[in-house]
Amino acid sequence: MRDLLMGRQGFLIAILAFAIVSGIFSPFRLVAHVVVLAMAPGFFVASPSVVLLVSSLLTATVTVMLGGVPAAVFERATGKTESDAASLWLWLAGVALLSLPAIQTVIAIAR
Repeated sequence: MRDLLMGRQGFLIAILAFAIVSGIFSPFRLVAHVVVLAMAPGFFVASPSVVLLVSSLLTATVTVMLGGVPAAVFERATGKTESDAASLWLWLAGVALLSLPAIQTVIAIAR
């Protein structure tokens, strides 16, 4: 049981790492920036850093949610009641694919 939990934690850490990179460096963060400004203009006008933070969090959250769709469909199709290694791999792959534009941006910045 402990090995299974440690494996899940490793997957979740990797998923969150990809989501954080996506939230900070994704070109889609600009869309989230506009959405945040449109949703609550009075709260964030005085502080651009808060707008940046909330738009990064929104981008990372959407990345995790959309990346989990293939895993959820897989679990539903196979009738599983708990996530196993296969569904966690699918979730990680989905988040990694969604994070590719951000990873390319990081590589471009590093050069």
